[in-house]
Amino acid sequence: MLSTLHSPRSLSRFPLHLTSSVKPRAASASSASSLSDYPPPPLPVAQSPGGAPASQILTIRRSLLSGSVTATQLAESYLSRLRLTEPQLNSFIHVSDSVLKSAQEIDDKIAKGGGEALGPLAGVMVGVKDNICTADMPSTGGSRILENYRPPFDATAVKRLKEKGGIVVGKTNLDEFGMGSTTEGSGFQVTANPWDLGRVPGGSSGGSASAVSARQCVVSLGSDTGGSVRQPASFCGVVGLKPTYGRVSRFGLMAYASSLDVIGCLGTSVADVGIFLNAISGHDKFDATSSKQLFASINLLESKPLSGLKVGLIRETLDDGVDSGVKSAINAAVLHMQELGCIVNEVSLPSFSLGLPAYYILASSESSSNLSRYDGVRYGKQTVSDELNALYAGSRASGFGPEVKMRILMGTYALSAGYYDAYYKRAQQLRHR
Repeated sequence: MLSTLHSPRSLSRFPLHLTSSVKPRAASASSASSLSDYPPPPLPVAQSPGGAPASQILTIRRSLLSGSVTATQLAESYLSRLRLTEPQLNSFIHVSDSVLKSAQEIDDKIAKGGGEALGPLAGVMVGVKDNICTADMPSTGGSRILENYRPPFDATAVKRLKEKGGIVVGKTNLDEFGMGSTTEGSGFQVTANPWDLGRVPGGSSGGSASAVSARQCVVSLGSDTGGSVRQPASFCGVVGLKPTYGRVSRFGLMAYASSLDVIGCLGTSVADVGIFLNAISGHDKFDATSSKQLFASINLLESKPLSGLKVGLIRETLDDGVDSGVKSAINAAVLHMQELGCIVNEVSLPSFSLGLPAYYILASSESSSNLSRYDGVRYGKQTVSDELNALYAGSRASGFGPEVKMRILMGTYALSAGYYDAYYKRAQQLRHR
């Protein structure tokens, strides 16, 4: 993506710090086309000597240890930023009421001389996509059927980021259960793109991408089944990473398509996303698909940090029909990776064009199975009925949105006895070629 190759656009028209002269004011999407009237976060996006954006996570850590800023001051500044911009953006479904308490705990630890023992995410404000479970906040999956549902546990990724000192700001908006690419499919609200409020931020992790882009938080968690981290990151001008399946535990992630779902990271720089990924990854006994394999760390300060890494360039991605702008972006990515030390070889994937139809069959089939648990009895919204089947049907009809219903129907059809071999089986065969 372009967002991983170029510095994110800076909100340079904004004053550098929040001041007492900045007063909150109500605004509507019709009164402004961008967020140019609002102040930025307390730490401006600095640039490294090479031109790449510097790590905000490392900047925060240095500031906390030097005493130039406290975690509470940082938290208050980000919360002020969030309150000013949120009426227009709608990035968050829920904002935590324990942010300042968590920040104060970090300040108390530093005051007692425990600064060097701070975790790598100490004082870092994190947004969490609302299909990732949090024990102290609602987790709705962007669906009315789970409205006000509060899980009794934190997802492993959330638990680990908290253990590393991260502060969860709140739960970000998404297309219902991750099914969509614009965040217009949320059951609660529509999120806007910070760079143009008349445009979408992408999806389904649009709230997470919008929040990072608007500097409402430092980094955020998203989920990616078929592009739901990478696409909104590109739309919003930030860095988005879908890790290898199994790198990050899926425990606590509301299942859409279990064989494809991955928890991913969004940030303003590659360095921040790398630090964040390292903090939440690793084997988890609660997820049998999580990997036990350790991965080598990358020294981002080296001139060629990816030296020796082999990367395949799929020939079919540059065939006829691909937009010239997309081709230019891919070629720019190739040159950039070669500059970082990668060995890029062209490879052929003849079945590439079949990937999208196979994805839709597999993802819809798995979602049909996974979402059967939301029946109005065990979870969430329930309609009143004297008959069990009518209770199931009424609860699901009123709780699910149109996109979710469509995908459940598609998946149920593909898994039905008369069509299983023609659709689901063939898609699986293609997948395992």
